Amino acid sequence: MAMSNDNILKIFFVTLGVCIVCAVFVATTTVTLRERQDINKETDKIKNILSVSGLEYNEKNILDIYKKNIKAIVIEFETGEEIPDNKLDKELNIVDFNIKRMANHPSHGKVIPPSEDIADIKRMPKYMVIYQIVENQKLKKHILPIYGKGLWSTLYGFIAIDSDLKTITGLTFYEHGETPGLGGEVDNPRWKQIWVGKKAFDENWNLKIEVIKGVVDKNSDEAIYQVDGLSGSTLTTRGVDHLVKFWLGENGYGKYFQKLREGNNE
Repeated sequence: MAMSNDNILKIFFVTLGVCIVCAVFVATTTVTLRERQDINKETDKIKNILSVSGLEYNEKNILDIYKKNIKAIVIEFETGEEIPDNKLDKELNIVDFNIKRMANHPSHGKVIPPSEDIADIKRMPKYMVIYQIVENQKLKKHILPIYGKGLWSTLYGFIAIDSDLKTITGLTFYEHGETPGLGGEVDNPRWKQIWVGKKAFDENWNLKIEVIKGVVDKNSDEAIYQVDGLSGSTLTTRGVDHLVKFWLGENGYGKYFQKLREGNNE
């Protein structure tokens, strides 16, 4: 028996109504989850900053500890200078800064010449949000974002440098896709602890830090500049070595360090 036009119209409108309700539900859920994900990402970033800073915190006081002790600023890599607040804008600011987006930005990002790209990242921001630990109005540490290629992924993290601008006081990665148990050992607290106290530069400000293949000979004069490699993961070890050297070098935070040294000598 053929359906009447009325029945066909009823089926059509019921189906349309269900589709509209589902679309609204999906859109609302997506927006709600995105907001929650953004909050979780921001909280996770703060946790990693505090973790590499050495400051003690718990889930209840994490924001208070961050606001009390951490100062975020924007620097320009080319000059090493801090960008004043009145020079920041809707695209370049502390709150919305995203390394990946800024690296690919047509005016705020730039291509790295292959001969200089030891971190294998192709592009980098012209500016970076960095973090300073300030205690009793004195600058104690610098927490610097770093990233570079490992074996399977790009690793994103932070390295902390003491106010002497030589001593590494912490290193952590908050995003990567390295193999668990191998390159994924960059997350191992014991390996991260090895970095604490290592010297990034010698007395003449030559960049000396390196992640070696194997275990550091503690009796070597170079031991203070060396970190044990990741067992069974040569390429991730090499990647971490290269990315740390890139960001602490002239193409990374080198000009920023130079400005600080000049300021300390005034």
